[in-house]
Amino acid sequence: MSDQPELTLEQLAAAADVPLRTARFYIQKGLLARPHGSTRSAWYDAGHLETLLRIRKWSAAGLSLARIAELLSSGDATAPPRRAPGAIEVRTHIHLADGLELVITPDQARLSPEQLRALIRAVLEAHAAVSAPAPAASTEE
Repeated sequence: MSDQPELTLEQLAAAADVPLRTARFYIQKGLLARPHGSTRSAWYDAGHLETLLRIRKWSAAGLSLARIAELLSSGDATAPPRRAPGAIEVRTHIHLADGLELVITPDQARLSPEQLRALIRAVLEAHAAVSAPAPAASTEE
């Protein structure tokens, strides 16, 4: 018996926090490998779960299914997205102050929405700290 868990499709989808229908769609599109075994004895392993988690992360970052398929087939999870002439990119612009703006390309930054919000909060706090007026020097003797 192997140490690897044998998951049903329902368990796999729940573990990756994706709808069952979405997991089936990814299998149909070839993004997620078919199960081991067949029919009622079919099962998924940790590799399936890892792939499904990557798909979910990349999808949440705004990557297209075509780009996700490309990343999965290349085996290079760190490859930056290629930009073809005429490609459309989505960018987030955060206005910090007059003349100061932070521009983020979500699919290249590879940040989850929660990480992106945390980054924005940290940048705003850092900007507030460096732009605050310096405390007046004490004149007491």
